Amino acid sequence: MAMSDKSPAMSGQLWADLVIVGGGIMGLWAALKAERRGIETILIDGDKTGSGASGGLLGALMAHMPDRWNEKKQLQFDGLVSLETEIAQLESETGLSAGYRRCGRLIPLPKPHLRPLAERHSREAETNWRQHGRAFDWAVIGESPWAGWPSRNACDAGLVHDGFAGRVSPRALIAALRTRLEQTRRVQILEGLGVQSIDARAGRLKLSDGSSVGFGKLLVAAGVGSFQLLATLGAPLAKPLGRGVKGQAALLKVDLPADLPLLYLDGLYVVPHEGGHVAIGSTSENQFADPFSTDAQLDALIAEARRLAPVLNNAEVVERWAGLRPKAIDRDPMVGPHPEHAHVHALTGGFKVSFGIAHLLADAALDAIEGQALPLPQSFSLAHHVSVALESEISGKDD
Repeated sequence: MAMSDKSPAMSGQLWADLVIVGGGIMGLWAALKAERRGIETILIDGDKTGSGASGGLLGALMAHMPDRWNEKKQLQFDGLVSLETEIAQLESETGLSAGYRRCGRLIPLPKPHLRPLAERHSREAETNWRQHGRAFDWAVIGESPWAGWPSRNACDAGLVHDGFAGRVSPRALIAALRTRLEQTRRVQILEGLGVQSIDARAGRLKLSDGSSVGFGKLLVAAGVGSFQLLATLGAPLAKPLGRGVKGQAALLKVDLPADLPLLYLDGLYVVPHEGGHVAIGSTSENQFADPFSTDAQLDALIAEARRLAPVLNNAEVVERWAGLRPKAIDRDPMVGPHPEHAHVHALTGGFKVSFGIAHLLADAALDAIEGQALPLPQSFSLAHHVSVALESEISGKDD
């Protein structure tokens, strides 16, 4: 994407071949991938990079169940496998740790009827989690190899030991991506400037300080804020393109063995991190008074985690966190060109899966920006989400 000699940048106006709105995990990966492709880029964030949902605590990297395999599960599998190499390269380039480890996961089986289901999944993992020269187990075991992790009271029918799952420190990964971008002159980062509006025809953004930025191509990766920005383009929509789902999480301080896997049970995540920290989360709240405050729901989650892992009983809570995660109208991530404005693209809506596949979605979005077909399931495309939002009856798809 070579800059034209007649571009507005030549007359002193701020302009770039590619402008990315949003400095969360999606926007940062996109900026890094654009830099590696030689694309001159401006990255704009209304606050600071990683200040939204990407600056949370949890960092669990878990795959879909290995049963009923389809193209979406294959995409996530590919993302979780390739993330290991991507992070290794990033750490090598920056000298920083992203807190990544393929630590595995333990899933208690509290009821007898769950064990046959888990054993079936184990057989399916032998096929579906054995690809590209890598193999990962979904093993059904009688008791945990780590005493008290989790409590035997939760494991009446045994446990699953998932060898595919991993974890990453969200903030450490964000910091490594930011540091890597600061090493290049090809990416300019503008912080504290919200985008007020998009003039797609003129190829300009109006910013909160009254200034504007011109673009050849625009990539909207602003998390929850993406939905309203994109909704201003094209025909009026019957439904919003997406919404924010509140999540609450906590960080505890406790010394634990370095090789512990994460725990998962009925929506509760307990994730050991480096430095003697354990993250606990998360709630999924569609209705809330304050998106950024914590309350009794987090207290209940912490208590539940302590019942599951009694070693946490005396652990100090060092941070409580709440934020909004972007959930697109048809749930899948929202990527690719707008149906009425081919130079405006989306990269958002990665509800609960962003950290595992953001690097892969960023490459797919840039492929589309460079004129290739979007290499993703059709349900991931922005055009698909727009078509759903145009319908007058959604039949519960946005619930």
